[in-house]
Amino acid sequence: MALRAGVIGVGYLGKFHAQKYAAMEGVELVGVADVNLEAAEAVAAMNHTRAFADYRDLLKEVDAVSVVVPTPLHHQVGMECLRAGVHVMMEKPVTTTVAEADDLIGEADRRGLVLQVGHLERYNPAVMAMAEYLTTPLFVESHRIHMFKPRGTDVDVVLDLMIHDIDIIMSIVDSPVADFHAVGMPVVTDSTDIANVRLMFANGCTANVTVSRISRDNIRRLRVFQPGSFIAVDYGKKELTYIKQLDGFDEEGQPRREIVQSCYVEKDALEMELRDFAANVIHGRTPLVSGREGREALEMARRIIRAIKDNLKHVPRS
Repeated sequence: MALRAGVIGVGYLGKFHAQKYAAMEGVELVGVADVNLEAAEAVAAMNHTRAFADYRDLLKEVDAVSVVVPTPLHHQVGMECLRAGVHVMMEKPVTTTVAEADDLIGEADRRGLVLQVGHLERYNPAVMAMAEYLTTPLFVESHRIHMFKPRGTDVDVVLDLMIHDIDIIMSIVDSPVADFHAVGMPVVTDSTDIANVRLMFANGCTANVTVSRISRDNIRRLRVFQPGSFIAVDYGKKELTYIKQLDGFDEEGQPRREIVQSCYVEKDALEMELRDFAANVIHGRTPLVSGREGREALEMARRIIRAIKDNLKHVPRS
């Protein structure tokens, strides 16, 4: 029997969730829901399914849903889904507060339901390929620089963009954060639009993370330095470069190196993420990014946001 899936919220990202489910073998897209019924009907028509103005009506007919509504609504909508016995794929960040995340995690645990969080970059094929080359990261550098888009400005840039990098870096550095230093400022919105954080881990690793949503270009890159090797990931191009230092020098006096370069443009991260969600529901597996991983990234992001706000209190006003 096919897994009965639905999508709640069919804005920019939600419509892609609907497309992926509609094309997925072993999954039936039962319907899509949105307070904008006209938008829901348009997406439903494209994917040969039904439109719902009230997501509660959709919950009566599905096993699992993607929740792709504005972040401030994640807790309310997520709780209603879980209480209806429906597995949840929650877009990131999991919620706006850690207390809300704890509510969702507790409810999912009590009911034996999957709560997966949509940290999509974890399914970027270049990021997944990086696992083969990771040893002991000692310095990590990340840049996520985006052109301004009104979409996503309902939250701070740390929750909008940096949380992706926090999640990835915390997943590859097997150690707790011992200390951090964060700076940031609003530029075009009322909340932080550009930020930098330096994370110091208990095992000695340091990560420098910069995000902006006011650039004229889009840059999404990660660099990992570890003893004897270096890894570079271009998220947008889905490219991975691995450089390993070898013994000795070449004829030009340069250190000998082994270089591996791979590109994974044919792989679709969202499709991989949703296929994994469906499989987790069907087989009762723990997600790669469960509610708990989503909570850890959110907690660190909230700490960074508080630190930035505290620093801004001491900045002279012109």
